[in-house]
Amino acid sequence: MVEKTAKQTRGPGPAPDDPRLWPFAAAQLAMDACFWWLERRPAEQRDDSLPWTTPNSVALELATMQLRDCSQMRSGQPALVCAPYALHRALIADFAPGHSVVQSLQNGGIDRVYLTDWRSATSDMRYLSIDNYLGDLNVAIDEIGAPVDLVGLCQGGWLSLLYAARFPAKVRRLVLVGAPVDLSIDSALSRLARNAPELVYNQLVARGGGNVSGEEMLRLWSKAPDNDDIVAALQRDLSDEQGTALLARFDRWNAETLNLPGAYYLGIVNGIFRENLIARDKFVALGRPVHLKDVKAPIFLLAGLDDDVVPATQALATAGLVGTPPAFIAAASEPSNHLGLFMGARTHAHAWPRIAGWLRDDVPGVLARRA
Repeated sequence: MVEKTAKQTRGPGPAPDDPRLWPFAAAQLAMDACFWWLERRPAEQRDDSLPWTTPNSVALELATMQLRDCSQMRSGQPALVCAPYALHRALIADFAPGHSVVQSLQNGGIDRVYLTDWRSATSDMRYLSIDNYLGDLNVAIDEIGAPVDLVGLCQGGWLSLLYAARFPAKVRRLVLVGAPVDLSIDSALSRLARNAPELVYNQLVARGGGNVSGEEMLRLWSKAPDNDDIVAALQRDLSDEQGTALLARFDRWNAETLNLPGAYYLGIVNGIFRENLIARDKFVALGRPVHLKDVKAPIFLLAGLDDDVVPATQALATAGLVGTPPAFIAAASEPSNHLGLFMGARTHAHAWPRIAGWLRDDVPGVLARRA
């Protein structure tokens, strides 16, 4: 564990899987004077962004994202990591050596790996909706070459699932990690979205000039998770020299926020988290109602046993919503909080090699039965 003096400096606070990682927490700010925050301000954001862990190039420039090509070879089955588009950068999927989804997939024999690097919303992006993000995801997959293996992380998970239901022939296999889909199952996110009046969310967008400002939210909160919380996320001791460097990197990552388009944000709040349209087969994507039973591809579901944001029961319940035969659904859970599913050293040592093996396997049903 970290030294006592370091913990005293940072003080007690919430786990980094607290729903503050999503802009829904701003609604809590307006409703409740009792917060789970610390007294310390976040690390000051620098003009230069944190560098990527894995060498990559920009394969495509789109309105919503840069498609990053992390491939080691030009041939082979491609995997596209769909990062969460929430408050923080896609570096959550490539945080540091031993804490990188991209690296773990490569180490597991996946030679062609791509990543959605979502753009921070500018004023001219304020009207972009979920459809715009699905549309650009479709362009990216056509550029890579369908069918792809789609790896959706958290909110990138429901986006990946929507895509797989809308374009089933373009997804060979689907991995959903800590992905909220059926919001009728109780969770911190579903409670927060449900309990705040719609006016609160509209006012948040209005204050951002049509966008949701990540910088404003961090400035309002002026808080950061403490060392124990970051230890739980990174799943390693932070008291040595390498740990100190990881701690500083986490602080900088936490401070590098993204703005979200207002239309996109309100579409998530109302359509997905309040009305549960995806799980109810009522969501309309790119002009057509989406039915999850149209998803027939093999699926791997990964959940965190200590995940308060997307509880394991919610993350694994997706298996009952899709049309994939049960023999071709693998489900695994790890002793991890939410961020630990993407950044945790233990999760990367155990779960992600298993996912890479499942993606490489010629008969995924065999691995599904073992899981």
